[in-house]
Amino acid sequence: MSDTRKTIPRLKGDDYSAGIIAERQDFVARETSTTLDHVKAASFDPAMLEGNIENAVGIAQVPIGLAGPLLVNGEHAKGTFYVPMATTEGTLVASYNRGMRLLAECGGVKTTIIERYMQRAPVFHFDDARQAREFGDWFDQHIDKIKAAAEETTSVGKLHHVEQYGVGPMRYLRFNYTTGDAAGQNMAGKATFAACNWIAANYPEKCRFTLSGAIDTDKKHSQLNTLHSRGARVVAEVTIQNEIMTRIMRADNRALFNARLVSHTGGMLAGTTNNGMHAANGLAAIFIATGQDAANIAESHAGITFVQLKENNDYYWSITLPSLIVATYGGGTGLATQRECLEMMDCYGKGKVERFAEICAATVLAGEISLAAAVVAGDWVESHDKYGRNRP
Repeated sequence: MSDTRKTIPRLKGDDYSAGIIAERQDFVARETSTTLDHVKAASFDPAMLEGNIENAVGIAQVPIGLAGPLLVNGEHAKGTFYVPMATTEGTLVASYNRGMRLLAECGGVKTTIIERYMQRAPVFHFDDARQAREFGDWFDQHIDKIKAAAEETTSVGKLHHVEQYGVGPMRYLRFNYTTGDAAGQNMAGKATFAACNWIAANYPEKCRFTLSGAIDTDKKHSQLNTLHSRGARVVAEVTIQNEIMTRIMRADNRALFNARLVSHTGGMLAGTTNNGMHAANGLAAIFIATGQDAANIAESHAGITFVQLKENNDYYWSITLPSLIVATYGGGTGLATQRECLEMMDCYGKGKVERFAEICAATVLAGEISLAAAVVAGDWVESHDKYGRNRP
């Protein structure tokens, strides 16, 4: 039986030239009867796509809206920012924009980065639990040499600490790195591989390892990330006066607090990874606009909301994002439109990742407040019916 599959055209050594991309576009037209008038419409040299995409055929044009001004009182982000958000969901940018207005009238969002690490988590295999325990002791005694072996692979990454978990005849190790302005998954993987090879060559007993034992939970949320952080652990907080809340949002702080009690209970019942409203909405829109790894929303959307109703009816509102994975250098951040979006916030390049993380967290808080107030005020369904319907 002959193989009737038709392979996608490729050109070894120059697979990002205009010619080979046009050949693939013609291939799509022949094989699927689809005309790529809009997919073809790129505004930049396709040669810059190398390292970001394979079998390139064009560009996905996602509309970008602008929200702001967002007033941030951070340690790295200070002042007002206009936030690009790429989305096709009607009302989303308007809702975040409304939340930003309220935050500005309250004096801005206070943002704090608690810590920021990226992990790779190998597992070492032994014959029994005692051998695994002995290996853990040996590992601690040789951590300086293990750290040196890991850091030989990178000029930026630094091994900060390693967690150990014993299960049966295995020893799980969770290497935690600081990674500069890169998100750092590949950096952490390469460094940890070098460290594991050094261990395998120098441990006096027989051992073998698997580079990822899955407790790094790459592109997946986990309770371990919530407790120990993956990416940046960022807190965004504000105190909202009742007069401002009722004037802008038509919702009372006490009603919002009572609704929050219900949300906390429902979140516990559902086993949700975020007891807030919709952090993934704002983060995904920012990620797409700025060239982040969109799959990292799986970890980044996790959040812990904590609120207090003050005696004077002021409302303290905070959200902690324990695993916000962002970059301002490398990956997709240097592509044409993505770089422009980062530059809008002065967040492109080296030395900018903490600023960007604080802006992301502040934006999330704006969206949390706006949606919660819309639900309490009864505006939620009406706003989507009015602004969010686009059916051909």
